[in-house]
Amino acid sequence: MSMTNVKTDIVEQIQRSIAGMVASNPPGRNLLLIGGFRYRFLDHSVRVSDDIDYHWGGDPKHKQQELLKLFERRLLPEVRKRFKLDGRATAYSGPDADNPAVKIIDLAFWGTDSPTGRIEIPVEITRIICADNIELRTASGVIYPTVSDADMIESKILAVFNRVYLRHRDLLDIYLFKNHLHPDSTVRLAAKCVALRISIPDVHKRHADLIQHSDYHARAIREVIDTQLESTAAAHLRDAGGGRTVLQAALNVIETCMPTGGEHADD
Repeated sequence: MSMTNVKTDIVEQIQRSIAGMVASNPPGRNLLLIGGFRYRFLDHSVRVSDDIDYHWGGDPKHKQQELLKLFERRLLPEVRKRFKLDGRATAYSGPDADNPAVKIIDLAFWGTDSPTGRIEIPVEITRIICADNIELRTASGVIYPTVSDADMIESKILAVFNRVYLRHRDLLDIYLFKNHLHPDSTVRLAAKCVALRISIPDVHKRHADLIQHSDYHARAIREVIDTQLESTAAAHLRDAGGGRTVLQAALNVIETCMPTGGEHADD
């Protein structure tokens, strides 16, 4: 096994420990697992994820502090025992650290004799717009609160338009899980755009950029395929057109589901 694969395996084992710990302790009550790791862990996605995301309806700063204490008390000693790695859990202090809607915990692990080098796993506490009730999924006897499949894929579509900087992994996740769309996703997405104050002109602008600069976006998706997908899945995608195939499929979903009116979503 290559050093890259060894590191990926250890990262995923630590991520599973984090998710299980959060799901099994009081600070994790009603924290809903979302994002790429949710897809990887609960839906067997072929795309690996370096971080862990949670939806939380309350004060994210308070929850950040609760999780920091949990990780310091339970996670760091567990990782030291299992992997011989020292670690640190800190509140993110970089750009946008004061954003009241998103709080991040930076987890870092290292070891003098470790072949993996430094491991960093951000844990993000955020909020997405949900149309459905909480869902409970189980794995190895642990109950994991999460959002519905429809809310998950809709959050990925909204992220394409709501992020300041596009993350091409979102387009790949749309390609992988487009079958999770709800029959009424078009109506649901329109309502979510209103709640998030995503304007129709902004939707049109990002959509036009995806088309006008398709070569760039296809290359960026190809890099995600090369670095974040399991090797066999990546080979299948490259054989079928790679980043361009993913981009076109994601555009088809977006063009089918997103609002197309000419006015602001909340006008």
